[in-house]
Amino acid sequence: FCCPLHFYCSVDKASGKSTLGKKDLTLSFALSFLHFFHFRTSLPVPMFSRNTISVWSILKKCIGLELSKITMPIVFNEPLSFLQRITEYMEHIYLINRACSLPDSIERMKAVAAFAVSAVASQWDRTGKPFNPLLGETYELTREEHGFRLVSEQVSHHPPISAFHAESLVGDFVFHGSIYPKLKFWGKSVEAEPKGTITLELLKHNEAYTWSNPYCCVHNIILGKLWIEQYGTVEIVNHSTGDKCVLNFKPCGMFGKELHKVEGYIQDKSKKKCCIIYGKWTECMWSVDPQSYEAHKKSEKKGENRKQKQLRLRQNDDADDMPEVQETVCVVPGSTLLWRIDSRPAHSATMYNFTNFAMSLNELEPGMEAILAPTDCRFRPDIRAMENGRMDDASREKERLEEKQRAARKDRSKSDKEWSTRWFGNGTNPYTGLQDWLYTGGYFDRHYQDLPDIY
Repeated sequence: FCCPLHFYCSVDKASGKSTLGKKDLTLSFALSFLHFFHFRTSLPVPMFSRNTISVWSILKKCIGLELSKITMPIVFNEPLSFLQRITEYMEHIYLINRACSLPDSIERMKAVAAFAVSAVASQWDRTGKPFNPLLGETYELTREEHGFRLVSEQVSHHPPISAFHAESLVGDFVFHGSIYPKLKFWGKSVEAEPKGTITLELLKHNEAYTWSNPYCCVHNIILGKLWIEQYGTVEIVNHSTGDKCVLNFKPCGMFGKELHKVEGYIQDKSKKKCCIIYGKWTECMWSVDPQSYEAHKKSEKKGENRKQKQLRLRQNDDADDMPEVQETVCVVPGSTLLWRIDSRPAHSATMYNFTNFAMSLNELEPGMEAILAPTDCRFRPDIRAMENGRMDDASREKERLEEKQRAARKDRSKSDKEWSTRWFGNGTNPYTGLQDWLYTGGYFDRHYQDLPDIY
């Protein structure tokens, strides 16, 4: 595919022949360009109702266990693979592009911190579980209008590890990582423990940043309205300059005052605090100088001390009621906006609470069958059936694929043949010194020989 921003087709008046050359974007081509990058904004059918599902009958034997080792019914899923869910990191890619353009390292760290927060924003109200990728499953996404391409591969089944690699089309950055989420059921909630390292390299500045995601918890699995919170400390390290950003994703707390809040700071290599970062991962992030922030907090605390707090005791069997959310962040005077979440489509609630970006990820556009690797998620029959509302077919296909995967594993064990990954290799992250899965290259050469038959 040629980038349509670079080329247009014109007719030479003397010869009458078509010519292909670099020119300014004309109005007529601008219209075709918009059509070229038109992605769907809804799924083929709305999501099914979970109201008739007896969740407790399914989960009561799973308390305290790791859910990745348990076969879960399709009613808990959303019609995306976990490889596609990882790709949603790229929804706010403009923040990486902004970081690439900034001359100051602290300003770059602000943009990278905003990107790290934005990467989990799509999980807001996303209570469906993505499909576990099959061993050898892949996913690719090229977005020329945003200047990047991405490839991911399921490199391990036990434990389940997903590796991804994204790169700028003009050589500005490389973004990669390997993710191993551990899911545990605790009676009324499911907790996802983040495992794996995320690395961003800004090639122009010769910088590398690393971090891990916060914990994620889905409440009221058995009773009440499902709701999500993110919590834990995320440290973003600039391995080139020594700058560090520490972000505290705050747990809900007894009164729900901290729900969705993120607060943190950026310090330089001498551990001097250069700025404060605050906001909500569901809404927006701001930065301000430490003095202004502390003065604002003192003033805010005085006001809170005048209020009487009442403790509501809850029965253990009751639902963990979601606190009333105040979606407006109290902006400290002098703050700079780093990121604001995009509005979701009006019909998002009937489409698994997908963003516009998520709606497009499983779209199989005309001509893609001839280009994509046969292991790409878009060809998974169970996900496709679920997306089209054929739940019984989706359940049967999911069971068939899992049985096929088990049979292939048995055949390998009989012949003492080990699984071989295709596009990623097990190695050491050069910045953290930790084990990581690194892209070995070659995927976009389109030489798809000897790929496994997983579907």
